[in-house]
Amino acid sequence: MPLDPALKAVLDQLAANPGPKLHEVSPEEARQFFDAMQMPQEEVSLPSVSDRAIPGPGGEIPIRVYRPEGAGTLPVLVFFHGGGWVIGSLDTHDPSCRTLARDAGCVVVSVDYRLAPEHRYPSAADDCYAAACWVAEHAGELGVDPARLAVGGDSAGGNLAAAVTLMARDRGAPAIAYQLLVYPVTDADFDRPSYLENAEGYLLERASMQWFWGHYVPDAATRNEAYAAPLRADNLAGLPPARVLTAEFDPLRDEGEAYALRLREAGVPTEQVRYDGLIHGFLAMGGISEASKRAVAEAAGALRKGLA
Repeated sequence: MPLDPALKAVLDQLAANPGPKLHEVSPEEARQFFDAMQMPQEEVSLPSVSDRAIPGPGGEIPIRVYRPEGAGTLPVLVFFHGGGWVIGSLDTHDPSCRTLARDAGCVVVSVDYRLAPEHRYPSAADDCYAAACWVAEHAGELGVDPARLAVGGDSAGGNLAAAVTLMARDRGAPAIAYQLLVYPVTDADFDRPSYLENAEGYLLERASMQWFWGHYVPDAATRNEAYAAPLRADNLAGLPPARVLTAEFDPLRDEGEAYALRLREAGVPTEQVRYDGLIHGFLAMGGISEASKRAVAEAAGALRKGLA
């Protein structure tokens, strides 16, 4: 399918005015660049949005709690932002979390986990697991139903969500009812067809993913661990139902779809949807692309259904 016209216009503009690529700058410069390049999104007003800090294995973890309209106890999504474990923040994913809270009818708890290279693997995964445990343990305080707790995230956040489901299964808690994996990182194989077909020119590039992995998990052998690369897990049985979203023009397409297939083979109820014509990052592109907006709406609908 051809590239979505609205996204093609953005990519053409970037190509006509090239700047430094993420993998050509320092992590701090990459964070500043990523913060500045956020695309316009719909402004979503919610009854309550609050920041706080919770205890974590390496110190306090900042979180942001989004509460939509609706009385009584609501389901909850613990959300982990993307950014290759190196960039991204509560603020970069604030519009997406607001949209998911409103459209899925659930409380969203966004987690500002520790970033690499200052904090390498498994710091981010440990923070995200600790946050999921905290939400389950403080469900009454948050006004959420611990039996309707989901985890989710985009890109590296999808990787962390998948890792948290494995950690929760292996450790016996918390109970996770659903996982929403948006173009997740599940492996460190840079030679899959989607990596080679979409190596450059589609926002996320092959060299940038190699740079991200180099900062988060520099040791090649450690990248085989399930909590780093969930696709490498020996056994995926017993994980919560999943929806896995992939994009046609995304280096991560094949590993996301391979993970969905392995989930199904392990008996996990799994929906896998490829969005043809879209690129990596479409979760934040609903303000410029109708196709992206529909994809996000469908993801929110699936989350609502999964937590019903």
